[in-house]
Amino acid sequence: MAGWLSHSGIQRAARVLRAGGVVAYPTEAVWGLGADPANAGAIDRLLSLKHRQRSKGLILIAADVEQVSPWLERLTPSERATLLDTWPGPNTWLVPNHGLASPWVTGDHQSVALRVTAHPVAAALCRAFGGPLISTSANPQGRPAARTALQVRRYFGAALDDIAPGRTGQRRQPSQIRDLATGHTLR
Repeated sequence: MAGWLSHSGIQRAARVLRAGGVVAYPTEAVWGLGADPANAGAIDRLLSLKHRQRSKGLILIAADVEQVSPWLERLTPSERATLLDTWPGPNTWLVPNHGLASPWVTGDHQSVALRVTAHPVAAALCRAFGGPLISTSANPQGRPAARTALQVRRYFGAALDDIAPGRTGQRRQPSQIRDLATGHTLR
């Protein structure tokens, strides 16, 4: 992890994110697009690049549990244990938002989608940025998710502000999305 955190490409991408940019980066299975979850302009630009409706909501990824701890404070010990048993890893959980994430992140939902990533580059980027990041697949809506940096460039070209270094993990499927309240798997 320390190697990626100090990597100049990760440091550059984190600066771009803090300045309101949109960055592509590798995750466990596919390339993701990221932005500062507190910057409505950056999120709006990311959604425009993807041709994605704001109502759908977006995932937040984090380097560790501490970065998503505000959303975990009101959970029961059993609910916390359920999350912690699956993190870090390719498991995204819908948890109560309690007004912490903006509607730009949650869309039309009362929950927020959270994942503590096991991918070393994505985790290093979250650490360098200083908190959770928006994470959505790097593809225009309806197209296959990019699995290489070259595919990211073909989809978005110069419209992206940066592309982080690295490669995707070995997973063939994107993260599983589960509802903490019901236990149902949505993806």
